[in-house]
Amino acid sequence: MTESEQPMIEWTVGSRTQSAQWRSERGAPPPRRVVTADDTMSADTAYRLACEGTALLWKGDYHNARQLLQAMSRRVQRSRRGPSDDKSIAERFHLHRQAQAQQARTLGMVLVPVAAGHRVSLRRAPDVAEACMSVFGAAKVDYAISLRELLGLVGAYQWRLKGVSVPALDATITPHYGVFSPIRGEYVDLVAQAPLPATTLAFDIGTGSGVLAAVLVKRGIKQVVATDTDPRALACALDNLTQLGVAKQVALQKMDLFPEGRAPLIVCNPPWVPARPSAPIEAAVYDPDSRMLRGFLAGLVEHLAPGGEGWLILSDLAEHLGLRTREELLAWIDAAGLAVHNRHEIRPRHAKAQDTDDPLHAARAAEMTTLWRLVAKRA
Repeated sequence: MTESEQPMIEWTVGSRTQSAQWRSERGAPPPRRVVTADDTMSADTAYRLACEGTALLWKGDYHNARQLLQAMSRRVQRSRRGPSDDKSIAERFHLHRQAQAQQARTLGMVLVPVAAGHRVSLRRAPDVAEACMSVFGAAKVDYAISLRELLGLVGAYQWRLKGVSVPALDATITPHYGVFSPIRGEYVDLVAQAPLPATTLAFDIGTGSGVLAAVLVKRGIKQVVATDTDPRALACALDNLTQLGVAKQVALQKMDLFPEGRAPLIVCNPPWVPARPSAPIEAAVYDPDSRMLRGFLAGLVEHLAPGGEGWLILSDLAEHLGLRTREELLAWIDAAGLAVHNRHEIRPRHAKAQDTDDPLHAARAAEMTTLWRLVAKRA
């Protein structure tokens, strides 16, 4: 969307109506009602207005706005329902998602004004120009953005500058905003250790940051074709592959699932949870109706070279959440003309698996990530 196509928000100061462009990378609609707020507004008042659907365009101190957001977040947490032990794990998951969405809506009601050139026009505001430029491009006019989203942009940019360590590459990956970051290294380790069926060619379906394509090249694959539908992912992958010195061995293509032709190895790490993402940034985790997973399985046979393998890297979290059964997964594999040649498993090491306060702790603690080595059934 160009600058001239951005929606607008309006608010009143005295008898004058003022306006600004509205920006939201996560696709949130512009708030219908906007009032100005400053350091004199209490957290209780801000929380009440936000819950009513009134956005607060902040005119006070930037750090005070952050403190207000934290205070509102505490009120959101207190307002959540108590224990739901009488609910099934699937019901708890959906309640958890609803609560997350409600929290995002409420906390997204604190807005900050940003001047042309991505300058936050508040006291003690940091320089966010580079972080915003990396996501939105140039800004020639003033706009308003949710403070919560702005903080997310800045945090993601810091990760991009710092990089994410990938032991399997003995290097760092620099994730772009909105692209899945390989902070959960177990799926990378599986690809780094499973025995290769060949070293001539591989397809990496849904490459994201390009980390798996880079691992395949490091393991000796001579040529990798990596696909993705998201231009941001392809740009991120190109940056990382260039930084790692393997860009010449990887052909990046904007493609839904498979490129043309066949390969002796086809790798896919699809979103693991069959649920609807509430923002574009969640598309790497949530896959409505398992669309990508089922599409990969359905098209795998016709893209595998004779004797080739398809590597499906998949967490079983959805099974523990009651959103998909193991029987369903095996039925999809069978219906696609595939057989399980072997599989390799690893237990996740992320912090949530140890967090007993997480409402989904039981499912996360039981989670296992598996690399399924799939082959075409013999006729």
